[in-house]
Amino acid sequence: MRIAQVSPLYESTPPQLYGGTERVVSYLTEELVRQGHEVTLFASGDSVTAAELVAPCDRALRLDPDCRDPLAYHMIMLDQVYRRADEFDVIHFHIDYLHFAASRCQRVPQLTTLHGRLDLPELCRVYRQFREMPLVSISDAQRRPLPWANWRATVFHGLPENLYSLEPRPGRYLAFLGRISPEKRVDRAIEVAKRVGLPIRIAAKVDQADAEYFEKEIKHLLDHPLVEFVGEIGEGEKQELLGGAYALLFLIDWPEPFGLAMIEAMACGTPVIAWRNGSVPEVVEDGVTGFVVDSVDAAAAAVRQVESFDRAGCRKAFEKRYTVSRMARNYVHEYQRLQPREFAAVRTEASVLQ
Repeated sequence: MRIAQVSPLYESTPPQLYGGTERVVSYLTEELVRQGHEVTLFASGDSVTAAELVAPCDRALRLDPDCRDPLAYHMIMLDQVYRRADEFDVIHFHIDYLHFAASRCQRVPQLTTLHGRLDLPELCRVYRQFREMPLVSISDAQRRPLPWANWRATVFHGLPENLYSLEPRPGRYLAFLGRISPEKRVDRAIEVAKRVGLPIRIAAKVDQADAEYFEKEIKHLLDHPLVEFVGEIGEGEKQELLGGAYALLFLIDWPEPFGLAMIEAMACGTPVIAWRNGSVPEVVEDGVTGFVVDSVDAAAAAVRQVESFDRAGCRKAFEKRYTVSRMARNYVHEYQRLQPREFAAVRTEASVLQ
């Protein structure tokens, strides 16, 4: 198939440091190329890919100090996509709803994977206005605020099988990987580490939007002998962090759409101790790839169970559910279901409903 992948421009594809959506787009793009598809990737110019790269900007916008208006580059990218639309069998968007209005004018089949939270009040109006747009969720839990939307499938994220490897003999520390933000609850993770008396290594970025929260609520918690703040890390450093960890603490306080860090830990055989929220009960098999908890006490109790955890079984569960080859096959199946005539009919019907 001739496939266009349209990535956000905030990070390169794959990201140099933190970045979930662009990382998944990269894994998917490279696997589709490996499987023999003709893929064009629309992404920042510092992206690395075996596909044809079309770049509306020279570098990832988050790392560009001269970028004042990221939306401008996304508009340029959309124009590039639609000028070449007839060259593709399918266009796969990963930029939320930004393309919806222009997509109504296109006959080429297209699919949109939503990577973020959908419980914000304004989103209901957007997705009702464009309810014909074919959507993919990354967990069933992600769909809950918009159950009536045009969902075509749920496709879990996947990682290259050889990206991380099983570490059968972990160290004696806990790990936190992600962002420092209120919803990620690094404070909970620190509290659990203190309760069980284990060191915790925190590998996380601090967005500008969360800088005040970090200074007021988190920074003083890092001044403790059990806490090591590593900062933002890239993909190449995750094997050491996650593989060596006794467990990954994922004690979130928001409806997590998926949680890439969870399957990264599983790929190393490292159990995930995760709060029952959002996608967690779908992604973590309780007792197999980790423990699903509802309180700090339960999280601390779960840490004490890790001693007898089957890390090889955790890795096998990852290989069964979360590989990039499985993710790519599922997406190709959805691409093939999106016939041009069908998409045009759905679009016309939606227009009548409005």
